[in-house]
Amino acid sequence: MDTLTPESRHLNMSRIRSRDTKPEKQIRSALWKAGFRYRICDKRYPGKPDLIFPRYYAVIFINGCFWHAHDGCKYFVTPKSNQEFWKAKFTRNRERDAEVIQKYRDDCWRVCVVWECSIRGKNSRQKIENVTGQIIEWLEETGEPFLEIKGY
Repeated sequence: MDTLTPESRHLNMSRIRSRDTKPEKQIRSALWKAGFRYRICDKRYPGKPDLIFPRYYAVIFINGCFWHAHDGCKYFVTPKSNQEFWKAKFTRNRERDAEVIQKYRDDCWRVCVVWECSIRGKNSRQKIENVTGQIIEWLEETGEPFLEIKGY
């Protein structure tokens, strides 16, 4: 079912990193230009959030739709090969995400989850501006404990 050889699939998968992804860099850049200062992937915080705003008691997770199994999203498709492995992996990822978010909420931190699909596709620059605007409003004006930004 896989169109790639095991060696080329291994090479592709080995190049996928957990930090400094394109969506992450785009959001970081936009927030930096807007004057926000943050910490990046600090190991001292549970789940190593992509962006940490200690001043606002807020963290942002920028989730890839595939790796975090974004339901209903066109960018999330379970691979056809080795389905048992992938189902277990996606289940573990979702459970871990939920546990980390709950831990922050229990500690009175605000949590924002930005899904990759919200800034990807046609008009991505405009989408990034819109998402950045939502984040800025959430950080400065609303007291909402949780914000989820979806794009599908």
